[in-house]
Amino acid sequence: MLGYVIPDKGELKVREYEIYTGYYCGICKYIGKTYGQLPRMVLSYDAAFIALLLACVDPEPDAPVQEHCVVHHIKRKTVIRCRAIEYAGDLMLILAWYKLLDDVQDDGRNSAKAGLAAFRGTWRKLQKKHPALCKGIGEHLDALNALEREGCDSIDRVAEGFAQVMDVIFREGAAFLYGLEDEDADSEKKAGLHETFAKAGYHLGKWIYLIDAADDIEENLEAGTYNPLLTRFGYRAGKENAEETPGQFRARIDERLRFNLYHYLAVLGESLEALDIKKNSGIIENVIYFGLNRRTDEVLRRILPDKHGRTRL
Repeated sequence: MLGYVIPDKGELKVREYEIYTGYYCGICKYIGKTYGQLPRMVLSYDAAFIALLLACVDPEPDAPVQEHCVVHHIKRKTVIRCRAIEYAGDLMLILAWYKLLDDVQDDGRNSAKAGLAAFRGTWRKLQKKHPALCKGIGEHLDALNALEREGCDSIDRVAEGFAQVMDVIFREGAAFLYGLEDEDADSEKKAGLHETFAKAGYHLGKWIYLIDAADDIEENLEAGTYNPLLTRFGYRAGKENAEETPGQFRARIDERLRFNLYHYLAVLGESLEALDIKKNSGIIENVIYFGLNRRTDEVLRRILPDKHGRTRL
């Protein structure tokens, strides 16, 4: 998820931040105990949000404990354990496997090959435990990578690929945590819950893909790599009397970029409101209404002209 889905720490209460980091530490501990120490290196705070959101409708309260760990071996840290944490830990390793696979296919780097070899046993366990999740993520990432390689000029089509990845992640997460049995009297209610989580994941995926593209404009220009915004809106480089700076390009696409990004966040917020949240609502609302909006603003502010009409970079 690229490190974009984080809270606005300054707006979190002390207790909320402790719970948030407790989810992160719980995932880290779970990975280390289940798969060994090396796989813990792939963990990011995005995983904590996934676990928090999937667990928010579970009426079972969190049960934080204080424990030491390899990094914090003197001061005890808050650790939370639950099924959502287990799922988020497995998910991080699945995504890491596909990232290594992509690196090998792109340039055959030896470090990625070594990583695949080291992860192979873990991957087999994950495939057996989460077959639908592994298959769904793989298929949608393959489709996304194919569009990027061909230089697709439709932002909707390429963003759809990552949106579908996130749809699968949250749909399968809901199924893993809450099940869906034909004989279950609450099966219709659970099906609705699955769809709500999937809708939230889908629009979060759209936002992640687009904000990452907007954030990487200068980097992609320098490296000469694919960026759907540069392809779709035609960056004017080297054209007579029409060459533009990256800042001018950002200003030119600002209105459409801004509309799409905030639209995705609005639908994500609507999905949140449809959930019967039982716990940690303050943390989840902070991430969606403060963290994601703040990150959006940070990226977009780089394209606004100052009072003299000059574009800031």
